[in-house]
Amino acid sequence: MARPPRRSGNLPADATSFIGRRHELAEVRKKLTEARLVSLVGPGGVGKTRLAVRMAADLGRGFPGGAWLVELAEVRDPARVGDAVLATLDLRDQAATAPLARLLAHLRDKRLLIVLDNCEHLLEAAARLVTEIMKAAPGVRVLATSREPLSAPGEHVVPVPPLQLPAAGPLERVRQNEAVALFVERAAAGSGAFELTAANQAAVTELCRRLDGLPLAIELAAVRTRVLSAEQILDRLSDRFGLLTGGVRAALPRHQTLRTAIDWSHDLLSAGEQALLRRLSVFSGRFALEDVESVCAWDGVPAELALDLLSSLVDKSLVMKEDAGSLACYRLHETMREYAGLRLRAAGEEEAVERRCSGYYRSRCRRSAAEARFRLVEWLAWMDLEIDNIRSVLRRCPAREGVDLVYFLGWYWMTRATSEGVRWLDGLLASGLGDPRTRARGYYMRGFLAVLQSDPAAARPALERAVTAAREADLPGLLSQSLSLAAIAANMAGDHTSTRRLSEEAHDLAADLDDLPATLMTLQSRALNGLSDGDLDAVRAAASQGVRLSREAGDLYSLGMMLLNLGSAMLMAGELDESKPLFTEALRLAHRIDDRVAQYCLLDALGCHAAGSGRARLAARLLGAAETVRAGAGVSIQPFLTRLVTRAEETATAALGVPGFKAEYESGGHLSRDAAVRLALGEPAPTARSVPAADAGPLGKREAEVARLVADGLSNKRIAARLFISEHTVDSHVRNILNKLGFNSRAQIAAWMAASGQADGRSNTASGSATFDEGSSDTV
Repeated sequence: MARPPRRSGNLPADATSFIGRRHELAEVRKKLTEARLVSLVGPGGVGKTRLAVRMAADLGRGFPGGAWLVELAEVRDPARVGDAVLATLDLRDQAATAPLARLLAHLRDKRLLIVLDNCEHLLEAAARLVTEIMKAAPGVRVLATSREPLSAPGEHVVPVPPLQLPAAGPLERVRQNEAVALFVERAAAGSGAFELTAANQAAVTELCRRLDGLPLAIELAAVRTRVLSAEQILDRLSDRFGLLTGGVRAALPRHQTLRTAIDWSHDLLSAGEQALLRRLSVFSGRFALEDVESVCAWDGVPAELALDLLSSLVDKSLVMKEDAGSLACYRLHETMREYAGLRLRAAGEEEAVERRCSGYYRSRCRRSAAEARFRLVEWLAWMDLEIDNIRSVLRRCPAREGVDLVYFLGWYWMTRATSEGVRWLDGLLASGLGDPRTRARGYYMRGFLAVLQSDPAAARPALERAVTAAREADLPGLLSQSLSLAAIAANMAGDHTSTRRLSEEAHDLAADLDDLPATLMTLQSRALNGLSDGDLDAVRAAASQGVRLSREAGDLYSLGMMLLNLGSAMLMAGELDESKPLFTEALRLAHRIDDRVAQYCLLDALGCHAAGSGRARLAARLLGAAETVRAGAGVSIQPFLTRLVTRAEETATAALGVPGFKAEYESGGHLSRDAAVRLALGEPAPTARSVPAADAGPLGKREAEVARLVADGLSNKRIAARLFISEHTVDSHVRNILNKLGFNSRAQIAAWMAASGQADGRSNTASGSATFDEGSSDTV
């Protein structure tokens, strides 16, 4: 039997070379052989994160479960520390059980290294979590970074000092100093031609000493060699330090040294750059250009100059650029975010920027809510990028606005973070809401999430309140959906009388509405309840109609569920050939939108199909893989699958014997999700052969997307809705496309796309059917 591939973790590749720290690396390595919790402690900007990541990369091969970087800088709620670890380990927060219990259950038999980065603002929560992990998971080691110790039991602290300060001496000896080497390397990277010479040796040496060997301060100074010599940088910094010390060559505290270095770099910025930098501190996580244009571009920062100003801040190492798929995004180093926040408050702009930020994200989420179900892949990618910023907005929202925002994010909670959505709603709804429309939305979503968690005790009272509020607010579409969900919850609880009554009322109401979401929810209710009751004819009728409607509309989530329902009915009826293509199509959809609950159900379903088809070895592996995915999502096994899975396990065990079944089941359980999906679909594993490079045409990825939609005849407004970007950004892309191709009309773009074979002729059914109208279709 082939050994399953090891998971290497998620450590980022070094964007720049790692310099020095031999002593600290040796000390940390020694400590981690003696202790299971080691904390790297030092001031901001001293290089704790780089040291921790390098150490984890060096040690990662010794941990079969890999090395995992958990970034806490963007986590502001202590209750979410465990969630951050779950997300980093690629686990989903979709269970009704507490996230900590799920995390500990997952880690119990693992051997892996967790790097818990930037703990200083979450010390108590981080210490509690680490203590629980140490008790429950003996094979796990934790390497934490913080400005002060966690004070957790068994913690070993390794101080991280600044880089060794250079002393005067021969040029070759000075070159070997770590602080000097860092300055020279970053200066050469920034200016393209910097070298340490006998002429500038004294200036560079004194500069590194002035900056107290702090890596962040040295990097900020080094990047200025693009326009200043080392001697000029030293002169200007010496003037700055002289003002603080009254001209006496006295050492400043290290935090003041760093603050002074950042002050100096900040003061060299233009007024527009300064304004943009301080306003960027409002973002809690990553952000994209259109976010900057909408939130920060006002009074001194023209929208048309936002890109140039942002690019300048990146060039000066004040903002970090990353890539999220095909989209460029940005973030601030935590120390820089703190500094920019101080500048924002000093400028008296904090309230104005927070108001603009909250309004922007609430408006954008509301506008995209109805479109999301028809553009789910793109919408979820946008949410994965923006969720930390939206969480920050949620923390500032009044209850009514907060409930509406949580409701608009429904697809995120349903596919990514069910338990987190529950926690937001429980807190917001507890404050009491006078507006029936908001109450209907909030309790409907609370009930929906409880149904996904197989928790009828929570779902039924929430959905009763949703039904009452929807009647009061005269929201027939939402009323019908709430009744359908209430029928599912009643069936889960074994209340068949209520199931029939609620289902009939939902069906009658939806029949009089031209409301696709209400109709699909009614069909889902009838199909699920039919599977539970063994009424396969009812399942076939409802699921077949649901497949047709959701496919026509481009509703991937509903289509996947309906395919699973229809395939399950056929599997129960012994129609194996008919069920398999339904399951495989549904699995491809679930993998595409990364819906873990659906993936587990479909792996189980295909395992049952394999057992019924006489492929016992494949059946055992798929059933083992399904259990791993189910545990990773934290969900309960679906009742209608229990009987099928039990029968499949018995069939495969009879064919393989108990030891053989157990070995194959465990082998499947060790597969990655991607490998399990490939196995279920009969697709070969990827090979190491070279992959052709992407088309090296004149357009970037985002420009090519916009060009295709232009070729489809969409207006800028519709393209913005499709791609979840601003209309202003679309207009900018179109202008760039015209300039690159030398065209002056949209018709020429369409003709060029057709001639190059890139126009795909996709139907616009989904976009045409998804216009958001709060008055007629109040749905997620």
